[in-house]
Amino acid sequence: MSDQFIAACPSCHKKNRVAADKPRSEAKCGACKSPLFPGKAFKVTADEFRAHRDSDLPLVVDFWASWCGPCQQFAPIFEQVAQQYADKARFVKVSTETEPHLAQHFMIRSIPTLMAVKNGQEVARQAGAMGPSQLVQWLNQHL
Repeated sequence: MSDQFIAACPSCHKKNRVAADKPRSEAKCGACKSPLFPGKAFKVTADEFRAHRDSDLPLVVDFWASWCGPCQQFAPIFEQVAQQYADKARFVKVSTETEPHLAQHFMIRSIPTLMAVKNGQEVARQAGAMGPSQLVQWLNQHL
């Protein structure tokens, strides 16, 4: 097992080497000095998405739109679960309005749609909003 891994910063999206034995609560970005594991979901552009996809942490992606009622209802649940999984995965939000080419690339047909990505590859997808316990169960199956 490697003694370090790569994590992209949620603030500036630069890649950082992180010692595997270091407490993640202490890890800071080498470029912007922001915490690397803040426990929050954050919005990304297509370029920022690629930086996180190509890191060593699993990625949980929420494809959403501002006009979508179920997306708005699901947002606090996604944020709540992101806090629980702060050390295990990145939780990112991709707006299908501002990043339509990314949604098209992944053939997103309905929103909200969740996607789990490990080692740069999609491993699971779920269309529709879920409750917190359903989301945790889905994540435990796929991460």
